[in-house]
Amino acid sequence: MSAKAKYQAVLDLGQQLGIQGGDVSEEGGVLKIKGEANTPYEKNALWDKIKQIGGESPSDIKANITVADDSVYHRHTVKSGESLSKIAKHYYGDAMKYNKIFEANTDQLKNPDLIHPDQVLVIPNL
Repeated sequence: MSAKAKYQAVLDLGQQLGIQGGDVSEEGGVLKIKGEANTPYEKNALWDKIKQIGGESPSDIKANITVADDSVYHRHTVKSGESLSKIAKHYYGDAMKYNKIFEANTDQLKNPDLIHPDQVLVIPNL
């Protein structure tokens, strides 16, 4: 199996995330990818997928992923049924950090219990 075929899920994720300036090549059984993620969260998602497929330090892939905007961790569009604690659990692994998201979005949120679908919330760096 070629390295490109092995890591196809990484390439698919990059396409889903809208990675810019993407370049993919394979040389000597090593897949080389580069591109620019919008946020650190997206970069981390790509690296998590690489590690899921190739282990902690894969030798058959070299990735150079930069970040366009590292002033925030991510920007999240609220979906129906979500709460700040659910969003905090997704991004930080800790629902109790919902207040960090609330504090970063006081320009549009007045109450942490009232969020609405299609609002775009800043997920701050911790």
